[in-house]
Amino acid sequence: MFKKNNKNMSENYFKFSKENMSKVNQTLKKYPLSQKSSAVMPLLDIAMRQSGGWIPDSAMHEIASIINVPYIRVYEVASFYSMFNLQPIGKYFIQVCTTTPCWLRGSDSLVNICKKHLTIDNNETSQDGLFTLKTVECLGACVNAPMVQINDNYYEDLTDISLLKIIENLKKGLDNKVGSQLKNRKGGEALNVK
Repeated sequence: MFKKNNKNMSENYFKFSKENMSKVNQTLKKYPLSQKSSAVMPLLDIAMRQSGGWIPDSAMHEIASIINVPYIRVYEVASFYSMFNLQPIGKYFIQVCTTTPCWLRGSDSLVNICKKHLTIDNNETSQDGLFTLKTVECLGACVNAPMVQINDNYYEDLTDISLLKIIENLKKGLDNKVGSQLKNRKGGEALNVK
């Protein structure tokens, strides 16, 4: 889950917190010294979580310094992968999978529900700062299509009604069932069709 951390969220200044610097050091131990640049993705993730779900430019400079690569190498990775955000996002980051299996099972409708209900478009944040919407390619839960990822949780086998319920629960600060939204389905197991 993304944590809001006002201390280190400035676009112009970023330093890893003491706790996160410990995570950075643990991560770097997993790589040979000559290959520490390979730690760029996990370090970007740590920085993004510290900054409330996005990666300020100053964090990329800090990472480049830590792994001893030019800034542009860090930026190339951060800008290539859709899992990294280079702009601030809402408290709840809704990523709707629009790849073929999800599209065939109604992801277009889910996108439209989000746009209409939250009065935002793709890559926008709601006025209350709660929700950011983004359409993405495969999130890897094709068997349970259509699905969305909200922050670190997957919500699968969605309908317009079940997605609206999830969004409303988030607005109210209530918990949601994570995973398949079907009553009798666990994980990606086959449905009992009689």
